[in-house]
Amino acid sequence: MMNKKNLLPLIGCQSALALMVGFPVEVSAKKKTQTPEKPNFIIIMSDDMGYSDIGCFGSDYINTPNLDRMAQEGMMLTDYHSNGPVSTPTRAALMTGRYQQRAGLEHVLLTADEKARKSGLKQEEVTFAEILKENGYNVAMFGKWHLGYERQFCPPVHGFDEYIGFHAGNVDYKAFIDQQGRPDWWKWETPADTTGYLTQIINRLGMDYIKRNDGTPFCLYLAHGCPHSPYQGPDDPALREVGSSKFVRSEREDKDMVYKEMIEFLDKEIGLLMDGLKEKGIDRNTMVIFVSDNGPTGPGEAGRFRGKKGDVFEGGHRVPAIVRMPGAIKAGSVSDETVMTMDILPTMLDYAGITYENKEKPLDGSSFRSVLENGKMHKRPVFWRYGKGKAVRLGDWKYIENRVGKKGKTRTQCFLFNLKDDPEEQHNLINQRPKQVQKLKSLLEQWEKDVE
Repeated sequence: MMNKKNLLPLIGCQSALALMVGFPVEVSAKKKTQTPEKPNFIIIMSDDMGYSDIGCFGSDYINTPNLDRMAQEGMMLTDYHSNGPVSTPTRAALMTGRYQQRAGLEHVLLTADEKARKSGLKQEEVTFAEILKENGYNVAMFGKWHLGYERQFCPPVHGFDEYIGFHAGNVDYKAFIDQQGRPDWWKWETPADTTGYLTQIINRLGMDYIKRNDGTPFCLYLAHGCPHSPYQGPDDPALREVGSSKFVRSEREDKDMVYKEMIEFLDKEIGLLMDGLKEKGIDRNTMVIFVSDNGPTGPGEAGRFRGKKGDVFEGGHRVPAIVRMPGAIKAGSVSDETVMTMDILPTMLDYAGITYENKEKPLDGSSFRSVLENGKMHKRPVFWRYGKGKAVRLGDWKYIENRVGKKGKTRTQCFLFNLKDDPEEQHNLINQRPKQVQKLKSLLEQWEKDVE
């Protein structure tokens, strides 16, 4: 993309934020805040959005005034990470609050893979929808599922009260057809027809749900397709037809521009949603969480970070995250504490006053309420594994193993980075710090045994 500024460093990003969007910033929120007994939750997940694809995280090419305003009114998490560097694993971690490996969903469920089409999030997994519903919440989801195609894996069996959306990794934004030429738009368990532009449809379903709410505490999960391919702006035609696995029309050649249009349209819709909360009078009673499911592809930007979607380097999983709840989260605050997708579930339970204990399926994630209220989180190792790569992070240190080469002639490349000094992961310290390597390698091995 043209003319991007990657202004937000790993540590001490408050001055960069002030420069980007023009408001005072505080690194931590130490002032005592008031939290409603049963707050509402809205999770907005973008798809394939890179760390620097919105204004407050470094883009001066893509204009996102509403997400910037959300950051101004809430907290930016500059060290937030998706659980996986691709879609399905991250969504499994979001739903369960656990590493996706425990649910057997470490890889992408591709529409062309018949084995994958018979896999998904099993009914015995416990989801945030089920826990919240059992504790008096109404829970709805609109948009991308990507955790299974058959009935026994889909939202209706996982605790949601309402669901409208698509099952695949992506659909045509106008025709609602998946990569294999299958129609893919569902209302609960029934194939449905719809017209319009995908991003607007998902957001307006969410807005209608909020308007219909009768005062019951709710959790709304808006899983957008934007800005995942196919790259289609709101005024572009359909690219797919039923029965064809190939585009019947070509994507626009100016991918940077259409990518910009897609994100800016999403930003506009999010602004309407936020305005709707104020009009309803539930603005201060609703926590809104905006995140991406993994790093960028194609025209997207990971900012200063190495790698993109599919990598266990930072660019594959360090993504933008904003949390807003007026009165409970200090406006204009920034945190560089390490937070993961799997932490969202326990954080919601913490704010809702729900105690969850399940010896068979204990949570891997931790509540980051302390981050939102006083800027700190306990130190813990966190892990990634996907494809030929795996990594562990503990504090500033990150250890990576990547298998490279062709089948039968592979070798393992090992890396050690100090992310405080080297967030770009350019200086491999693997030979200089053998004790640190052994410590992290041991943690990674223990984790792999545990999740297996």
